[in-house]
Amino acid sequence: MLHSATGFDGAFSAPHAAAALVGRDILRAGGTAMEAMVSAAATIAVTYPHMNGIGGDGFWLVHRPGQKVVGISACGQAAGLATPEWFAERGYDKAMPTRGALAALTVPGTIGGWEKALSLVADEKRLPLERLLSSAIHYAENGIAVTGNQAQCTADKLSGLRDVPGFADTFLIDGEVPRAGARLCQKPLAATLRRLAAEGLSSYYSGELARTHTAFLEETGSPLRFRDFAAYQARMVDPLHVETAHGRLMNMTPPTQGVASLMILALFDRLGVREAEGFEHLHGLIEATKQAFIVRNAGLGDPDFMAEPAQAWLADDSLDALAAKIDMKTALAWPYEPAEGDTIWMGAADRYGNVVSFIQSVYWEFGSGLTCPETGVFFQNRGAGFSLSPGPNQLAPGKRPFHTLNPALAHLKDGRVMAYGTMGGEGQPQTQAALFSRHVQFGQDLQAAITAPRWLLGRTWGEETTTLKLEDRFDPALVTALKEAGHDVEMLPAFSDAAGHAGAVVLHDNGLMEAATDPRADGLALVD
Repeated sequence: MLHSATGFDGAFSAPHAAAALVGRDILRAGGTAMEAMVSAAATIAVTYPHMNGIGGDGFWLVHRPGQKVVGISACGQAAGLATPEWFAERGYDKAMPTRGALAALTVPGTIGGWEKALSLVADEKRLPLERLLSSAIHYAENGIAVTGNQAQCTADKLSGLRDVPGFADTFLIDGEVPRAGARLCQKPLAATLRRLAAEGLSSYYSGELARTHTAFLEETGSPLRFRDFAAYQARMVDPLHVETAHGRLMNMTPPTQGVASLMILALFDRLGVREAEGFEHLHGLIEATKQAFIVRNAGLGDPDFMAEPAQAWLADDSLDALAAKIDMKTALAWPYEPAEGDTIWMGAADRYGNVVSFIQSVYWEFGSGLTCPETGVFFQNRGAGFSLSPGPNQLAPGKRPFHTLNPALAHLKDGRVMAYGTMGGEGQPQTQAALFSRHVQFGQDLQAAITAPRWLLGRTWGEETTTLKLEDRFDPALVTALKEAGHDVEMLPAFSDAAGHAGAVVLHDNGLMEAATDPRADGLALVD
């Protein structure tokens, strides 16, 4: 039998073991979930670099006892020079560039998010920043053991990355793709992290480090300048929310697709499905996904430019109308262009009652690939999420691009607080729905709900087709039923990366904590 880890003194889930261990260690030392998450975020930026880094973005949901849930939007904005005309002059008038200096067009926001999260901890109780970054510094200086996942990603994406300035010198070994188990050192990144520990996180945007980065970015052709970094601030936001039969579900505001994740579960809640793992469970969630994605694709972007607030999409009458469109016997035809993306999700709970749901990414594997040789920092390609066509997601200076990233958190009616999430681009809302429905609605053990076979509608991380993909552990009779209902089914191998790297942490009202992680990744779920 599969069972989640349980205990009372702290819980941490991460898709890389080193991040989970350092998170547990910070909790054990009396640190808060916010501090544990910053320490783990720095560590995983070093140990899982194909998935995330300090040149990317991040988002937080933070539950604190007796206070409203806080969201932190650490989403970088487009450079002041970044206009459709500027890109058209450089040969991009149809679609945004995806690799290289031109793709590095948004300010990296994640470190600003770390700083905001630490501001939620009283100064006199906060652990020193040097302590929080020490694990990341150690791994960058002394080397990481390259995971099979990183080795495969590097090999698969090398043709588009090899010639990007700084990439090969940083992530190849003697010009070759590192094999799983190889030692990869990132000494310039270690020096950068030491500098941040000494000078403070704000120096990333206003100090000499920012000047070094922006000089490199300008030299290589990026539109980012020092003034873009200096003007950046992560934002505290009120998360989106929706009420269901099981409690209040929360997720991140636009420009993330958090609203789609909430819509899927709210629509499924209305379908009255009573049994897990059958046709109605999978078909219902898949069809709810289609309805949510249609709305998302039509109107989601930087919230300052949307025609109506995303919270309005979660109103009862809007959801009732969408639920009425779902045919519980027949699949809606589904040709559309989905978005790629990879990331890491982590969750934490501490002895003080704080719970954190956190996500951090550079968008595609290794982001833009553009890596500053002096600092070891590579920059995201999140700007590839912009459109060059008119609409809420059209590129403009200072604008935030569409994000697949969305950390989830729920206040359940039985008193539990649940943090959950996954990597996987388009797959994130779908995997969240699979995990939540299995555990909360149908009572499966938390670890069993994550380990169970998953599905994916559309293209996501590592996949090119837009079919309904099923891991091959599903009952063949269920697969046949889905095909007969009109789903264009494609089979994936068991425990496929394409199904995401999920995790969850649950705090019970008696102080019990649970944690679970995904066998598809390289992580751990630890509870003291």
